[in-house]
Amino acid sequence: MSIVKLNNRGVRSATTFGSISGLGEMRFIKKQTASSSATLSFVDGTSDVVLDNTYKEYIFTLNNMHPENGGGSPMMTASTDSGSSYGVTATTTDFRSTHSESGGSTGVVYRTATDLAQSSDEVNIFGGTGTGNENDECCVGIVHLFNPSSTTFVKHFIARTHGYADDDRAYSNFSAGYFNTTSAIDAIRFINGSSNDMDA
Repeated sequence: MSIVKLNNRGVRSATTFGSISGLGEMRFIKKQTASSSATLSFVDGTSDVVLDNTYKEYIFTLNNMHPENGGGSPMMTASTDSGSSYGVTATTTDFRSTHSESGGSTGVVYRTATDLAQSSDEVNIFGGTGTGNENDECCVGIVHLFNPSSTTFVKHFIARTHGYADDDRAYSNFSAGYFNTTSAIDAIRFINGSSNDMDA
């Protein structure tokens, strides 16, 4: 799969899309499966994980994350010392849209309870809502981490998740922010909030 950036002139001038050269390819790096797992960590240089200056952007996909015993909200945190410690200071924004199964309740709201302002707490990527442990209660999403190996700039990220929570609602959550460090981030850890029994 190629990622191609086009400007208006490029589209007008193209005779076939096959004639436009790609700027790079997405490359699969590592898959981990949670099964009653307290955390899932992606640490550069460990178990074939690459999280360094090889790429300018890393994409994590979350498929059907939910706690084995209910409760808890998907979160992430970062490390600058190969996972010896986590909790890189972050500032984030967080808002979400909701819709109940009954259709009686809808909304779009900014989540002041789950945003961070220069905090070393985990970054909430599902708006603080607990996902249930039933088979139809789970969270899916994509997290983009930009230029984690930079020693000049802070490390920006965007998280877009959707899930069916334990209150019979669909939630679409939009989180973004930055890890406020100019040290290279070389590990990312996912956790299911207060529930240390993540399945996926």
